[in-house]
Amino acid sequence: MQLNVSQKLIKDHLVSGEMTPGSEIGLKIDQTLTQDATGTMVMLELEAMELDRVKTEVSAQYVDHNLIQDDHRNPDDHIFLRSAAQRFGVYYSRPGNGVSHPVHMQDLAIPGKTLLGSDSHTCANGCMGMLAMGAGGIDVAMAMAGETYHITMPRIMGVKLTGELPEWVSAKDVILELLRRHSVKGGVGKIIEYYGPGLDSLSAMDRHVIANMGAELGATASVFPSDDEVKRFMTTQKREHEWVELKADEGAEYDDHDEVNLSELVPLIAKPTSPDNVVPVTEIEGDPIYQSYIGSSANPGYRDFAIASKIVEGRQVANGISFDINPTSRQQLQQLVENGHIANLLSASGRLHQAGCNGCIGMGQAPASGQNSLRTTPRNFPGRSGTREDSVFLCSPETAAASALTGVITDPRTLDIPYPEIEEPAIPEKGLEMLEAPPEDNQSVEIKKGPNISKIPDFEPIENNFDVPVILKMGDNISTDEILAGGSRVLPYRSNIEMISTFTFEGVDETYNDRAMEIRDEGGHMIVAGHNYGQGSSREHAVLAPRYLGMKVALVKDFARIHLQNLINFGILPLTFVNPEDHELIEDGDIIEFRNVHDNIKNSDTFEVTLKESGRKIPVRHSMTQRHLDIMLAGGIINWVKQRS
Repeated sequence: MQLNVSQKLIKDHLVSGEMTPGSEIGLKIDQTLTQDATGTMVMLELEAMELDRVKTEVSAQYVDHNLIQDDHRNPDDHIFLRSAAQRFGVYYSRPGNGVSHPVHMQDLAIPGKTLLGSDSHTCANGCMGMLAMGAGGIDVAMAMAGETYHITMPRIMGVKLTGELPEWVSAKDVILELLRRHSVKGGVGKIIEYYGPGLDSLSAMDRHVIANMGAELGATASVFPSDDEVKRFMTTQKREHEWVELKADEGAEYDDHDEVNLSELVPLIAKPTSPDNVVPVTEIEGDPIYQSYIGSSANPGYRDFAIASKIVEGRQVANGISFDINPTSRQQLQQLVENGHIANLLSASGRLHQAGCNGCIGMGQAPASGQNSLRTTPRNFPGRSGTREDSVFLCSPETAAASALTGVITDPRTLDIPYPEIEEPAIPEKGLEMLEAPPEDNQSVEIKKGPNISKIPDFEPIENNFDVPVILKMGDNISTDEILAGGSRVLPYRSNIEMISTFTFEGVDETYNDRAMEIRDEGGHMIVAGHNYGQGSSREHAVLAPRYLGMKVALVKDFARIHLQNLINFGILPLTFVNPEDHELIEDGDIIEFRNVHDNIKNSDTFEVTLKESGRKIPVRHSMTQRHLDIMLAGGIINWVKQRS
């Protein structure tokens, strides 16, 4: 059988199951990635498991989200994470070293390996010929403890790339085109694999841009081959000895197909408030902007900043424009300084920020209310920027820089300058080591906890019979940012479930927390939503916080992949409507009767629940495997692990 790259990666790591789309498979995980917004819970979970040392080949803990230190909470957690990383044998990337995904790509990614990360954009490292997937923190903790990672075998969607990108069009426009075609649900249940002659003109970092926003397609992973370009990149990082070739067999087939002629692409832009709300820049050019933002894991490469520098060199951004520069790694920042690009950006009135996620997750650089913000970030969900009434557009560095000069949304092809040519410089010599290797002897390391770090709450299993009110009904595409926001107000409480729960659903209904707390000890509640519930970030706090507040059931039209697994992991019953139109029958305040739940979910994937007032039956469905059912009936994966022990 001729195999594509994704199938080769899965076959080489298959522990259980068959490689048949839709069936459950178990995979061996070689590497893990955690970041500070999710990693604190992972480290607490490892401590609860009494783990001696991680069982993976490589695990790394990055500090890239919570960099603002306006009180003790974030720096206390940095100390906690460093001590926990040393205790469990994990690499520790210090504050200021950069965003996890490009740093991991530079220093630790190896073709042919599996990578599981507690960040949805872990898929970015698929650019290196890896099977890189985002997951909830508890799944990553289990992988670090040596457990198999289980997923539904995805369909493999082959995207053939032909042609070559025209001037003023770059890798961001490629992934925006795929989002325009397929939507934020188009990759659900799929791995997106890129192949074809168009790859020859895409650098490793170009591929990173495309793979990163596979998360916005809802894909399980994005996969590129490991070819001469990956070898070249690893050589620049002095890691060529770790390179292995990994390509699809001649004649390999795919379950689904698409083709993109790079030569035909034009500058694209995603309008508020979804990454798939994509149009050509020409369709909305001339609209005024307040902010132009360069950076994030979605455009993390040297060329993404250097080309912006060349566009604004010798010029000034328009009056009143906030031109925000967010470097994505310490290494890259050194390169940009040494080659004069930071000077260009500052001379043009740019605002330089530290290397990290920053404004991408609402941690600084929030835009003014009601003002247009152009960003090279991966997401523009409502309020994610840190401003509740935001208006965020997603675009390439070329479009962002051109628009900064004019003060309005601008097609960069209309600038009266030649298209800049960028040559990547040599990698600078590293000074102070910012990625700390774990100690060989970790047994004597003491884990240090500040006063804001609390333990994971104990959760009881779901009852067999119960009645619960619907206290929140929502529509389609509710993101984890809307369930539990990021940003400088919320994320410092990531180690304190009781405190972080007070922010739950505040962007949807600011009364949710108070109403949930009133009935938490009287039986709890449920929510109802539409399609693609839980899209976006992998943060398990978007499940932990509602669970703490008494959520028992989420009944929706369909779920985003990672959020569904997180619900199961923490014992919230995830159900979908058999008939999606039944969503209209339920209103806020309705009481839903659940009877014989344990037998119903064990014996069938469909059963009925009852609207108490009218007596109307509503058929519902679950997609849980036998392993999922065991976890659910134990009250979550932590209880399940304890029972197995």
